Amino acid sequence: MFDKILIANRGEIALRVIRAAREMGIKTVAVHSTADSDAMHVRMADESVCIGPPPSPQSYLSVPAIISACEITGAQAIHPGYGFLSENAEFVQIVEDHGITFIGPTAEHIRVMGDKITAKDTMKALGVPCVPGSDGGVPDLETAKKIGEEFGYPVIIKATAGGGGRGMKVAMSADEMESAFMTARAEGKAAFGNDEVYIEKYLTTPRHIEIQVFGDGKGKAVHLGERDCSLQRRHQKVFEEAPGPSITPEERAKIGKVCADAVAKINYIGAGTIEFLYENGEFYFIEMNTRLQVEHPVTEGIFGVDLVREQILVAAGEPMSFGQDDLVINGHAIEVRINAEKLPNFSPCPGRISAFHAPGGLGVRMDSALYDGYSIPPYYDSLIAKLIVHGRDRAEALARLDRALGELIVDGIDTTVPLFHALLQEPDIHNGDYNIHWLEHWLAANMAQ
Repeated sequence: MFDKILIANRGEIALRVIRAAREMGIKTVAVHSTADSDAMHVRMADESVCIGPPPSPQSYLSVPAIISACEITGAQAIHPGYGFLSENAEFVQIVEDHGITFIGPTAEHIRVMGDKITAKDTMKALGVPCVPGSDGGVPDLETAKKIGEEFGYPVIIKATAGGGGRGMKVAMSADEMESAFMTARAEGKAAFGNDEVYIEKYLTTPRHIEIQVFGDGKGKAVHLGERDCSLQRRHQKVFEEAPGPSITPEERAKIGKVCADAVAKINYIGAGTIEFLYENGEFYFIEMNTRLQVEHPVTEGIFGVDLVREQILVAAGEPMSFGQDDLVINGHAIEVRINAEKLPNFSPCPGRISAFHAPGGLGVRMDSALYDGYSIPPYYDSLIAKLIVHGRDRAEALARLDRALGELIVDGIDTTVPLFHALLQEPDIHNGDYNIHWLEHWLAANMAQ
């Protein structure tokens, strides 16, 4: 087992890794920019290293600085968290070349799954159901129009290197194809340096369902059920729950086995998430995330496992602490993402926290790096906290979420907490009757008022 690991991240996910490591008796190293000198992850780690100025490319995305911090402190492994370098295959290769263990998948698995076309082809070959669409990249507008005619509109054009909703455009008809195609290519080029796109049939009322998988890198893998992440704004998740309110035990067992078998066949190591669109009882693969997800706590809640601990175990060559038969769902869990944003436009709202009080009580978990007097820097993602609740069933979890939100105090800045207060008044939320377009429609009808 490692004596010391470095966390190549910041905020609540860095704290999450520090806590798991501390329970395992492992020392931790926090890296930080000059803007994060007073951050909670820096305070809680055993050691800290400043790796550069506030801009991410000069600090949290600086591979030489992170490798140097490892060598200076003697850290034997790196946990990437999520975001930043967590799915950068080149970074993983460099880490391994320096004799440091990367706590996550291999560079090759990240590379394969990072390209949407290659990932889709790989999953199709492994027996995972996929959305009908183009075979590979679409080279020009004329080809795109032919594909639109073949599959029928609407279709969605996606950048092969895309993510976070960027490089994705919908063409509802042939008249919209040129604009959507050219815009998706331009966004892909600007955001990812790659203008290649592919086309898929656009499902009109799907839910976003993702399957949590975990492998030991030696041909053994399990699934930990599904999460429903359908409540999204601009393709960004805001509310996640497990198990999904629309998924039957039979569907869960079937798609879970397909996913676990697929990652076992490629000797996948660590945590991964296979994401699907789900409509009319059918699952359609859209992508695989080769890292820990923001919403992993809801899975931990219903299964009673520590996914970060498991990541560290298998990275050190230890066996997983559970098998498929050990994984039995207990109750229901919900997570809401609390951002430092001003409603109704969701504009970033950095600033100083004048008062902070985290909710508590049975079944309440708060993952956050906030504290009284902390100044949220303007340079990074606006996610500042995750409120996770667990109940014996969905109704109890929703009631507990409502209660916990009422206890939460974050003064000095605007947050998205009022959004969740409002959503919990909606019958559709209590009935679990929503899809990936529901929140956008609701926001258009309610937040502008």
